[in-house]
Amino acid sequence: MSNLLTEMKSRLGRILICTFLVTAALQFTAPFVMAEAAAPDAAAAGSTPAKIVKHESLWDEIVKGGWVMIPIAICSIAMIWLITDCIMRSSPKRLAPEPHIIGTRDLFRMGDYVGAYQFCKNNPSPFSDTVRVGLSYAGDGQTATEEALLGEVGKVSAQVQTRINYLSVLGVCTPMIGLVGTVTGMIKAFKTLGADGIGSPDKLAAAIGEVLVATASGLFIAIPAFMFFYFLRNRLQGSIHTFQDVVVSLFRKMPYEHLKDCHVGEEEFFAATPNWVEGAQPAEAAVAA
Repeated sequence: MSNLLTEMKSRLGRILICTFLVTAALQFTAPFVMAEAAAPDAAAAGSTPAKIVKHESLWDEIVKGGWVMIPIAICSIAMIWLITDCIMRSSPKRLAPEPHIIGTRDLFRMGDYVGAYQFCKNNPSPFSDTVRVGLSYAGDGQTATEEALLGEVGKVSAQVQTRINYLSVLGVCTPMIGLVGTVTGMIKAFKTLGADGIGSPDKLAAAIGEVLVATASGLFIAIPAFMFFYFLRNRLQGSIHTFQDVVVSLFRKMPYEHLKDCHVGEEEFFAATPNWVEGAQPAEAAVAA
């Protein structure tokens, strides 16, 4: 139950962070109009009428980007989600929670490896899962145990690294999406220029504006995506080294001679003695025995 609550809090935190950033962006890009009114006495004196100056907000600029801004907006939300999620997942405390380390060490000191296995099973985390796999191979000797530990550490690293790699995908794809908007905007610009010549500069400027906004928006997403990709990749490498050291330290001086052919875990074995060997038992009978 505690692990479920922790996971729910983690997801809720990511959702709240993303919601806050999106809301702040919408507030920042809200359109506003500023007007400069002439003084009443100046208007009565027949001076020039009040001049209204309209300042376009960032939201207005985004709207100019056209349809291509929709996939770019989706990519920006995905980027915020991935950054928040990967920062949490690559934390050393998330990979190896301190209560799990303390509880497992206490059981190892007492030599209660079955209890340590059950503790890790009841308290899932990357650290607990790795220790649990190592304990299940303890009866097969030191070499098999160390290979199982390294394989599990590599699996944990690959799972987090896969999520981080999506930031690189966004960094590559968003400029390409912006380039599509650039091409479509240029097509509109040349169509306008071919149909009306230079007689409609406002239409031509709008088409060129779409080109620039789409290109800039793609780069605006790609640059932080690549920055966080390299930052999180290096952060993960450091966290994995710390995580591996903590796990390996548990199995130092492991009494493998006393655990030989013991089965600490609950995994089922499927391999049995070949049926052509005299006196061989079926796999079901061997497991039951």
